[in-house]
Amino acid sequence: MERRAEAPPPPPQGLDFTVENVEKALHQLYYDPNIENKNLAQKWLMQAQVSPQAWHFSWLLLHMDKVPEIQYFGASALHIKISRYWNDIPADQYESLKSQLFTHITRFASGSKIVLTRLCVALASLALSMMPDAWPCAVADMVRMFQAEDSNVDGRARCLALLELLTVLPEEFQTSRLPQYRKGQVRSVLAQECGSVFPLLEQLLQQQDSPGFIKQKVLKCFSSWVQLEIPLMDCENLIQAAFTSLQDPELFDTAVEAVVNAISQPDAQRYVNTLLKLIPPVLGLQEQLRQAVQSGDMETSHGICRIAVALGENHSRALLDQVEHWQSFLALVNMIMFCTGIPGHYPVNETTSSLTLTFWYTLQDDILSFEPDKQAVYQQVYRPVYFQLVDVLLHKAQFPSDEEYGFWSSDEKEQFRIYRVDISDTLMYVYEMLGAELLSSLYDKLGRLLTNTEQPSTWQHTEALLYGFQSIAETIDVNYSDVVPGLIGLIPRISISNVQLADTVMFTIGSLSEWLADHPVMINNVLPLVLQALGNPELSISSVSTLKKICRECKYDLPPYAANIVAVSQEVLMKQIHKTSQCMWLMQALGFLLSALQVEEILKNLHSLITPYIQQLEKLADETPNPSNRLAIIHILGLLSNLFTTLDISHHDDDHESTEVKKLPVQQGPNPVVVVLQQVFQLIQKVLSKWLNDAQVVESVCAIFEKSVKTLLDDFAPMVPQLCEMLGQMYSTIPQVSAIELTRQLVHIFAHEPAHFPPIKALFLLVTSVTLTLFQQGPRDHPDIVDSFMQLLAQALKRKPDLFLCSNLDVKAVFQCGVLSLKFPEAPTVKASCGFFTELLPRCGEIAPVGQVVHENGKVLLQAVLEGIGGQASRSLMDHFAEILFALNKHCFSLLSVWIKEAMQQDGFPSARVTPEQKENFSQQILRERVNKRRVKEMVKEFTLLCRGLHGTEYTADY
Repeated sequence: MERRAEAPPPPPQGLDFTVENVEKALHQLYYDPNIENKNLAQKWLMQAQVSPQAWHFSWLLLHMDKVPEIQYFGASALHIKISRYWNDIPADQYESLKSQLFTHITRFASGSKIVLTRLCVALASLALSMMPDAWPCAVADMVRMFQAEDSNVDGRARCLALLELLTVLPEEFQTSRLPQYRKGQVRSVLAQECGSVFPLLEQLLQQQDSPGFIKQKVLKCFSSWVQLEIPLMDCENLIQAAFTSLQDPELFDTAVEAVVNAISQPDAQRYVNTLLKLIPPVLGLQEQLRQAVQSGDMETSHGICRIAVALGENHSRALLDQVEHWQSFLALVNMIMFCTGIPGHYPVNETTSSLTLTFWYTLQDDILSFEPDKQAVYQQVYRPVYFQLVDVLLHKAQFPSDEEYGFWSSDEKEQFRIYRVDISDTLMYVYEMLGAELLSSLYDKLGRLLTNTEQPSTWQHTEALLYGFQSIAETIDVNYSDVVPGLIGLIPRISISNVQLADTVMFTIGSLSEWLADHPVMINNVLPLVLQALGNPELSISSVSTLKKICRECKYDLPPYAANIVAVSQEVLMKQIHKTSQCMWLMQALGFLLSALQVEEILKNLHSLITPYIQQLEKLADETPNPSNRLAIIHILGLLSNLFTTLDISHHDDDHESTEVKKLPVQQGPNPVVVVLQQVFQLIQKVLSKWLNDAQVVESVCAIFEKSVKTLLDDFAPMVPQLCEMLGQMYSTIPQVSAIELTRQLVHIFAHEPAHFPPIKALFLLVTSVTLTLFQQGPRDHPDIVDSFMQLLAQALKRKPDLFLCSNLDVKAVFQCGVLSLKFPEAPTVKASCGFFTELLPRCGEIAPVGQVVHENGKVLLQAVLEGIGGQASRSLMDHFAEILFALNKHCFSLLSVWIKEAMQQDGFPSARVTPEQKENFSQQILRERVNKRRVKEMVKEFTLLCRGLHGTEYTADY
C-alpha cells in the first residue's frame, strides 16, 4: 500500500463492500492523520467484515501482490465469518472452504507471519465447528497434508506452518463460542487426537539437526495442547524433553512455560506415579539454580522457581499422601524454601521469592486437613520447616540500608511495601500451624536483640521482628498471650533512629490496643510514644491511626490522660502537620476519647477544641467566596462531622461486654453534640447562604448533621425543627442530593414520633413539591436527584405511610414521576424507582389516595415495566422489574389480569421478537404465581431473553 501525499476521502457509510473500497478504507485507517476519518474507516471496515460480501472480497485481498495489512484484513474477515456466522455456511461448501484455506496457508508458509497466523486461526475455527462428524480426523489430516511433499514450498517453512496451525488450534478452542455440550464433545476429540501430534513433536525435539526456532515452536505447541486436560502420563516424554531443553539458553523460557503448563493442569493430580517421576528432574535443577543466583541471572532463577512451585503448589496433597516418598517431597519443599529466601532485596535484586508464598499456605492447609494421627506425623516433620520459614520471611522483610533504599524508585518502594504485606499475611496464616510458640520465639529474639550490648543490632533487624509480631497481633486474638506484657515493656527500650522503624513501632502499639483495653495499667508505657510521634509529619498515618485505635478500644481508661491527648492533638491540628484525611481520623479519635468523659468535661474540651475553628469559620463566612476559602470551609466542616461521627455518650456502638463492665452514670441534660450544633447553627446557615450553589459545601454541611443523626439517634431530637426548616430553605433554593439524603435520614429516625411529625411532614411535602417542579422542567439532567428522591419516597412509605394521606401531596404526580424514572438509562435510578413501587403497591388497600392512583394509572406502570423487560432496560435490572410485577399481582390481581391482556395485544410489544403464544404464555405464568417471588424472577429473566433474541445463546450462560 503506497503512502500518498493526500489520503482518499472517507468511505461514505452507504458505500458498497468491494475490494477497492475495503483497500481505500484500510489506507485511511493506517495513514490518514485525521482521527475522525480513522474512526469512520474502522467502523465501516467492521461492518464490511460481517457483511455477506466478505466471503467474496476476503479471498481477493489475500492475493500475493497485496501488502500484509490488506492480506491480514482478508484473513481476519474469513476468521470472523467462520467463527461467528458458521450457521450461514451451507454444508456442501465445507470441503471447498477447507481446501482453499489449506492452499492459502501453504502459500503463506514462506510469506507474512501475521497473515499466516490469522489463516491458521481461521482453519482451526473451521475444524472445531466441523469435528467430529463432518471432519472426523481433522488433526491427523492436517499433519498428513503438511507432511506431504510439495516442491513449491520449503520443508522447514511447511513444518513451521503446521506447528503454527497445531499451536493455534487449542488456543482457538479455549476462546471459541461453541455451546457447552459441543465444547465437551470437541475437547475429548482433541484429547484423542494428541496421538497424531505428540509423536511429531517428540521427533522434532530429538532430531539433532532441528534448528532452535523449530524446537521453540514445538515447545510452544506442546504448551498449547497440555491445556486441553490431556492425561499427564501421555505428556511424560515431552515433559522430560522440555526439562532437557532448559539447558539451552535459547529455549529456556519456552521450556519453562511448557513444563509449568503441563504440571499445573488440574487433572494432573490423578497421575501420582508420573508426578513422583517429575520430582528428581526438578531437584536436578538445583545446581543450575545456585549458579544463576550467584551470577545474578534473575530470569533463570525465576524460571526454575516457577517449575518447583508449580509442582509443589498444585500437587502437595497428592505428594504428601505418598508417605513412603516423604523424603523426596521434603527435598522439594526445601528447594522451594531456598527460592523463598533467595539472596537480595525484592524487587530490586530478585523477583522470585514472592512466587513461593502461596505454596506455604497450600502445604499448611493440606497438612492440617489430614486425620489426627497422620497430621501429628507431618507436624513433626514440618513444624521445624515452618519455624525456618518465619526466619526466612522476616529476613526478606528487612529494609535495605538507608543508603541503598535512597536509590530505590518510588515504584520499587511501593512493590516492596506490597511484598511486605504479603509476608505479613503469610505470617498470620502460619500462626495457625505454630500457635503461641511463634509469638514466644519472636519475643525471645527481640529481647536478645535489644539487651545484647556487645553486638549492637541494626534497626532493620529490630523492625522486621516487630513487624512479624504486629502481623500476627493485628488479626489474631493475643489477649491470652503471656509475652505481650514483656513486649510492651521492651517497646520503650527501642532506640528509634529511623522513620520505618518508628512507623512499625506505632503500628505494633495499634495492633495491641485491644490487649491494652484489658490491661489498662500498661497504657502509660506506650501512650507517650504515640503522642510524641503525632508531632512528626513523616509518622502521620501510623501515629494517627494508632491513637484512633487506642481511643476507640481503651476510651473508658483514658480520662486521666484526656487533657494531655486533647492538648497534643490541638497543637498538631493548629500547626497543620497532617494531611486532610489524617486530620479527620484524629477528630474521630478525639470523638471516641470525649465519649467516655462526664458531660461538663466533654463540653469544656469541645469548647477549647472547636472554638479556634468556629472563629476561623466566622471569618471565612464574611469573605467573598473564592477557591481557597472554599477548601478551608470544607476542611472545617469535615473536622466537625468526623468529631460528631464518634462522639457518642449513649454508647450505641459499644459491644455488650464493655457496657456491662464499665457502665458510666446516665448523663443528664442535653447531649453535648446538640449543644454545640445549636451554638453554631446560625453560623452554618450564614455559610450556606453564600455557598448554596456549591454542591461540595452543601454536602459537607449535610454531612455534619447526617453523621450526628446517625450517632445520636433520639438524642438529636431537639435539633429536628430547626434542621427541617433549614433543609427546606436549602432545597427550595437549589435542589441537591445531599439535602434529600439527610431528609431521608430524618424520616427514617423521627417520622414515626408524634412530636416530630409536623416538621418532618412539612419538609417531606416541600422536597416532594420542589422535585415535582424539577420533573416538569426536565429531570434528565438530574438522575442523582431522581434516584435519591425515589429512595426518600420508599423510606416514607416504609416508616410513615401516613405521609401519603396529606391532602396537599399530589400522589398522582408522584406516581407519574416514578413511571418516568423507570425509563432512565441510569441503572441505579431505575433500581430506586422499582424500590419505590415495590413499597407503594402493597399500600393500595390501606391508603385511599394510593389505591385510587394505582387503579387509574396502574396500566401505565405495567406498560413501562414491560417495555423495560422487552429490552429497553439493562438485563441487570430484571429482578427489580419482577418485584413490581409480583407486587401488582399480589395486591391488584383483578386489574393486572385485564391490563396485561390489553398490553400484550399491541403488535410488536414489548418486542417484535416474541410471538403472541410466547406473550400469552408469559402473561398466564405471571398471573398464576402469587406466592413465590423467585419463580417470578426466573420467568422475567426467561422472557427478557426471548424479547432480546438471546434465548439459548452463549450470552445466557452466566445469566
